[in-house]
Amino acid sequence: QVQLRESGGGSVQAGGSLRLSCVASGLPFSTSCMAWFRQSPGKEREGVATIYPRGLVAMYADPVKGRFSVDRDNVRNTLYLDMASLKPEDTAVYYCAARAGDACDSFEPGFFTYWGQGTQVTVSS
Repeated sequence: QVQLRESGGGSVQAGGSLRLSCVASGLPFSTSCMAWFRQSPGKEREGVATIYPRGLVAMYADPVKGRFSVDRDNVRNTLYLDMASLKPEDTAVYYCAARAGDACDSFEPGFFTYWGQGTQVTVSS
């Protein structure tokens, strides 16, 4: 049974930083594409960042480029998202997602097979 468990969300003022973590179990983490998505009320779920299985290549959505950084630890089966210079528009529930295999070039939610329950990030102005 695959489980993705996010943590690290919280409330922060604009300009602040947070680090999200996602611990995976039940899937071949080191050979899986991993990603972060987010969803705010009334909006569709949107991709934030993806990272290829070996961690050498990552993709970022335009709104977060230069502020967010995705990384992974294939020994600890953990995915990270370091968020800096946070803005109120970053407020959302952040989800970890996974797809087995090397393909990792999509921000479409349907591309990913497994999802975590999400962690809330709230940025106040």
